[in-house]
Amino acid sequence: MATGQLFSRTTQALFYNYKQLPIQRMLDFDFLCGRETPSVAGIINPGAEGFQKLFFGQEEIAIPVHSTIEAACAAHPTADVFINFASYRSAAASSMSALKQPTIRVVAIIAEGVPESDTKQLIAYARSNNKVVIGPATVGGIQAGAFKIGDTAGTIDNIVHCKLYRPGSVGFVSKSGGMSNEMYNTIARVTDGIYEGIAIGGDVFPGSTLSDHILRFNNIPQVKMMVVLGELGGRDEYSLVEALKQGKVNKPVVAWVSGTCARLFKSEVQFGHAGAKSGGEMESAQAKNQALREAGAVVPTSYEALEATIKETFEKLVEEGKITPVKEVKPPQIPEDLNSAIKSGKVRAPTHIISTISDDRGEEPCYAGVPMSSIVEQGLGVGDVISLLWFKRSLPRYCTKFIEICIMLCADHGPCVSGAHNTIVTARAGKDLVSSLVSGLLTIGPRFGGAIDDAARYFKDAYDRGLTPYEFVEGMKKKGIRVPGIGHRIKRGDNRDKRVELLQLFARTNFPSVKYMEYAVQVETYTLSKANNLVLNVDGAIGSLFLDLLAGSGMFTKQEIDEIVEIGYLNGLFVLARSIGLIGHTFDQKRLKQPLYRHPWEDVLYTK
Repeated sequence: MATGQLFSRTTQALFYNYKQLPIQRMLDFDFLCGRETPSVAGIINPGAEGFQKLFFGQEEIAIPVHSTIEAACAAHPTADVFINFASYRSAAASSMSALKQPTIRVVAIIAEGVPESDTKQLIAYARSNNKVVIGPATVGGIQAGAFKIGDTAGTIDNIVHCKLYRPGSVGFVSKSGGMSNEMYNTIARVTDGIYEGIAIGGDVFPGSTLSDHILRFNNIPQVKMMVVLGELGGRDEYSLVEALKQGKVNKPVVAWVSGTCARLFKSEVQFGHAGAKSGGEMESAQAKNQALREAGAVVPTSYEALEATIKETFEKLVEEGKITPVKEVKPPQIPEDLNSAIKSGKVRAPTHIISTISDDRGEEPCYAGVPMSSIVEQGLGVGDVISLLWFKRSLPRYCTKFIEICIMLCADHGPCVSGAHNTIVTARAGKDLVSSLVSGLLTIGPRFGGAIDDAARYFKDAYDRGLTPYEFVEGMKKKGIRVPGIGHRIKRGDNRDKRVELLQLFARTNFPSVKYMEYAVQVETYTLSKANNLVLNVDGAIGSLFLDLLAGSGMFTKQEIDEIVEIGYLNGLFVLARSIGLIGHTFDQKRLKQPLYRHPWEDVLYTK
């Protein structure tokens, strides 16, 4: 594997299993480093295609999403790094798929717990095909000022603090991703920063080893010294010992193996990582540190002395003229996301939508401040939910019962009315439920089911102005307006609409006052004297009775009542109710497997 550097300022990656935060952190790092192109070329989300919107500096960009690894590699042939955020269950299979693509050179496996047998297969394939695996159980790696994998080095603030936005002179490798962040900070304090840092991962069988990367760093001219942070358990550090003894490394190596405290415990201790447990004296931190020291590495006496040892080694190289410290540059300011800026109180932004009827931000949705669980526990019904969502208050039980009766009585009126007919024709044309429902709902208006609001509006105006039924009806006639809520194609004075009778009976029994309904009945008495079909219909009954509900309940001001009638609340009852029937007609036609409807010729008058 010993070749040179893995990444550059033009390196691009494919990101497997979309995760917004690590991708955005990569793009923010790109902007911080002054890259011209984003380091994420494409996203692979099995079964999904399209684009994901993310930020590249202040500019919003669309990154392509591909459903397969093969498609992504074909679409982005210059992307040679595969960043795998799959779970441990599928990480091995997807990583092997990526390794088999000719365009992929480096695979980083983030997941912990990948089966060791699978990892061994990945390692064998990668080595035989001259490819690099970082991980499993890794945070990734970074080349300062050029490219980083996922969440490596943490937040932008940490990256700036550790001077990772421009290259330094130190190559760093460790097993631990968390300790990598700590060491980037340490190295930045006492040197000119890192050139490249890799966390190989804490599993027993890492895809690439500490010595693999040290030997690689040795071939990178910009890397002047190396820092290694190992840990007890396993024998990976001994391959580095052999490389040092054989003279394969000709740059200073500062090394420390963590876990010296393990000897203080009477029994074997597991330290976080799967590979971090001592399996014998040779795998102890003390033995590894001694072996590294004897092989020529610079090994401090303790972890606390590691920073001073790194500083001393760096300063010696500067004195010898082998390092010219990098000049500091000021990185650009990363634009802060609106959400985080709002949370921190730095900015204020206007909202785009106002909602007063429901709130889904808590543990459960609330309707007009009433938790969903409370609605269910109290045994409330559909009428109560409508009272909360439409009127923003809990109406008395007789009110909500009236609403439910209206819905039941208006749910359907047979297949021949215009709304049902439209729905049936649409369903028989093979359209879906929503299309069929909407085609029926679109017929609701002044001539079909949409007269409830108008009936309430005109009855209220006439009653409130003290008009007699005669003055009201004749006044409407002079204006050329039919009285809404009066008249029926089938029902007559001697054959009243049963629905109207049921509503009137309920209101007379339960409402405190039915003054508007009684006025509507007086109007009906006058119109019946003119024609036997000018009866009070269901629109007129609901319209007048709803006025009595609003006025009699004592829960609405006159202004609120006028607003409810004006906005169209009452027609909303018919729309809600009739939707039940229209959905039923759709299902009925689908169930009966009815063919496309064609209107019969004999039912059409063809004329010139």
